[in-house]
Amino acid sequence: MIAIEPTAGLEATLSRSGLTSFLKRARLAVGLRGEVEVLLADDATLRRLNRSFRGKNKPTDVLSFPTPAEILNAHAGDLAISLETAARQAATYGHSLCDEVKILLLHGLLHLSGLDHETDNGEMAAREATLRCKLKLPNTLIERTTTLPQKARLDQTTKTSPPMKRAPTASTRPATKRSAIKKKTIARGSR
Repeated sequence: MIAIEPTAGLEATLSRSGLTSFLKRARLAVGLRGEVEVLLADDATLRRLNRSFRGKNKPTDVLSFPTPAEILNAHAGDLAISLETAARQAATYGHSLCDEVKILLLHGLLHLSGLDHETDNGEMAAREATLRCKLKLPNTLIERTTTLPQKARLDQTTKTSPPMKRAPTASTRPATKRSAIKKKTIARGSR
């Protein structure tokens, strides 16, 4: 299920059914059996979740909340994505917000499958690149950390500003937390 919170009008540019269809295809391509719940929200929500579960008081683009192994087959985990950060990244890399959300979904799903680009010596990067091609997506998050966006390349050639670098993406793996998103959804009573 994908929940889209109102976020500066950005939600109007997205198709819930289109994103749900992509999520199902990507989940199967990654090899996740259980369902995945997704929250598309604003920077403030991602900051709050990032602070609560990772101890980092800043917004981020995507957070992953894997499900404990005992219920893994029914529910693979949850993802939270900031639409505001996604919109900025889409503008930086020259593609649509919808494509950026799909890139973030794929990245989060790979984290839910157990991969971690911060510790796996390139295994997640290789898998993400393969799936990006299969799912017809622009550059992946990991690929972008090693290449400059088009705007930065143009800035370098005109020498108007230094090259832009993208901060690493965030993922979290709380072993005992059931689901920050599910708790938030249940608390609001809109399951």
